[in-house]
Amino acid sequence: MVEEENGGVDPRLQAIKAAIRVVPHFPKPGIMFNDITTLLLRPKVFKDAVEIFVDRYRDMNISAVAGVEARGFIFGTPLALALGAKFIPLRKPKKLPGEVISESYVLEYGTDSLEMHLGSVNQGERVIVIDDLVATGGTLCAAIKLLERVGADVIECACLIGLPKFKGGCWLHGKPEDVSWETFTYKLVIQGCKGDKIIAGKQPRLDEAW
Repeated sequence: MVEEENGGVDPRLQAIKAAIRVVPHFPKPGIMFNDITTLLLRPKVFKDAVEIFVDRYRDMNISAVAGVEARGFIFGTPLALALGAKFIPLRKPKKLPGEVISESYVLEYGTDSLEMHLGSVNQGERVIVIDDLVATGGTLCAAIKLLERVGADVIECACLIGLPKFKGGCWLHGKPEDVSWETFTYKLVIQGCKGDKIIAGKQPRLDEAW
């Protein structure tokens, strides 16, 4: 649980937030880049970040963790090992040998595609998608589409960081947006996607339990 028993915020979250550096105007002018490499230099904080995800998914019968290149690999592989699940790399174009399927998406500052090996996941397998950050939601939607095209059951998408523009941006299925929560969200419940927009359940505040 993110909350402590006394109702306060889990201190791990505050340490994680403090460990992430914001770099202005990278990789392009106007972009505020959330740099997790500073978190990786602090082993205890890195371990806490992974354990928060493990606590969430330990009893959900997850078959596979799909990590979005590249920073999703950092959190996804230890999470998969802890859950006893397989790890599926979702990679940029022309990085995977063999037969792949591809899905294009829109970034905050351009366009890109994700590819996945055919045969990585079986019909009906319970999968979570993990990345370091959700900005527009386009990358996560591409990941969901790839997995659902081969019959996977995408349970959730998990991200360490949610940008301010995406606060509450989870009621995109005919419902108003709630813009009241904190930047660091830690959980994104995906119900599906439409175009490059995420359709999801409401994300929790830092001071709310999962």
